[in-house]
Amino acid sequence: AMAEGNGELGLEESMKIEPDSEERTEDFKKLIEYGLDEKVAIKLDDIYKTGKLAHVDLDERALDALKEFPVDGALNVLGQFLDSNLEHVSNKSAYLCGVMKTYRQKSRAGSTQGPATPATIPAKGPDEDKIKAILERTGYTLDVTTGQRKYGGPPPGWDGSTPGTGCEVFCGKIPKDMYEDELIPLFEECGVIWDLRLMMDPMTGTNRGYAFVTFTTRDAAQSAVQKLDNYEIKPGKTLKINISVPNLRLFVGNIPKSKGKEEILDEFGKLTAGLMEVIIYSSPDDKKKNRGFCFLEYESHKAASLAKRRLGTGRIKVWGCDIIVDWADPQEEPDEQTMSKVKVLYVRNLTQEISEEKLKETFENFGKVERVKKIKDYAFIHFEERDHAIKAMEDLDGKEMGGSHIEVSLAKPPSDKKKKEEILRARERRMMQMMQVRGGMMPGSAMPMRGPPGQTPRPGGGMRGAMGRGDYGWPWAWGGGTWPG
Repeated sequence: AMAEGNGELGLEESMKIEPDSEERTEDFKKLIEYGLDEKVAIKLDDIYKTGKLAHVDLDERALDALKEFPVDGALNVLGQFLDSNLEHVSNKSAYLCGVMKTYRQKSRAGSTQGPATPATIPAKGPDEDKIKAILERTGYTLDVTTGQRKYGGPPPGWDGSTPGTGCEVFCGKIPKDMYEDELIPLFEECGVIWDLRLMMDPMTGTNRGYAFVTFTTRDAAQSAVQKLDNYEIKPGKTLKINISVPNLRLFVGNIPKSKGKEEILDEFGKLTAGLMEVIIYSSPDDKKKNRGFCFLEYESHKAASLAKRRLGTGRIKVWGCDIIVDWADPQEEPDEQTMSKVKVLYVRNLTQEISEEKLKETFENFGKVERVKKIKDYAFIHFEERDHAIKAMEDLDGKEMGGSHIEVSLAKPPSDKKKKEEILRARERRMMQMMQVRGGMMPGSAMPMRGPPGQTPRPGGGMRGAMGRGDYGWPWAWGGGTWPG
């Protein structure tokens, strides 16, 4: 009787879920066979039935992540995904993975107590009617991920080359509730847009306060800087615009001072791909020693980003040292018009034997030199005529002087020293925090942090020539106007 009773109960239970099973799509069985929990499979199948997502949209990465997720978390994530505006999402699988990543981050921060509000939905969304009108007018596309909203790239019917350096601007101080429907018309006034990437914060659903706009020409980018820098986009809210420069360079600290350029190039070349150059700053008293840090320059921003990710795990020791890796703070590049007037040369890699008198004597073979200023192992040569400076640069760059091959280039114009010092100090604080977290170096051990200008190098590009060209003080890009790593 007990067995019969159990059998009858089982039949009743099966009859209870039978109607639901009949409502399942043909993909429901695939989800169960893949190993998803039944509750998660039912929730996902419900989303399939809305038409917002199809089974073919999900790749193995997304399904594996759902399978490994706690059931309650997976149900919460799928609820957020269902509530999201997916109209402009081209890769829904990657978008779902982004929602899961954000959920994990919030869980670690203890902010997912009880039902979570959709992390990817901002309080105020873009004006979809305006966006639709812009897309219909231009023929551009809009691709949305949890990390950015990308408009365009390339323009429809484009048969020219991809825009090069100097065609992209960094747009900072964007109000957090602003979207491309308000930004695109503004930047269109400056020239043809290649693409506009508004960076999003998946934790809040609002933008991060900055975007990158690539134009088809450098003239359009310069026009955007001239017209829109400090432009009041809302009452009391002004934009900050400058030419952005792809960051190809990493700062690496806490390396042995005994290692030379070739040794560093060889060692880091084994660990990372695409390494093109190593920049070290030798002690003026001992050219065989570096100052405890170096810069690694890669063939592309992507290569540098991958190298940073690999070297920054904390698991890789170099010559037995726990290295510190960060982006080298980029310097804002002066525009061509400004550089076309420069009559000052920057000369680096000088030995102690080379005096200001010797430099003046050598460079005056090309024209009248107004003055020479040598600081440690580099110097600035001020010519009276630009043509003479160009001729000297072309003839002397790479030539041997005092037992060392000197590097000669046009120097950058003077900068806002107060602004630069503020950025330097912020950079120092970040490096100090990194060192404290790693529990390694003490301030000043391998990387002297302070000192008179020109004497004590600062990490992350804070010394002259750190970006490969003399800076007799061009300001760094506001807020780090660099490509996201």
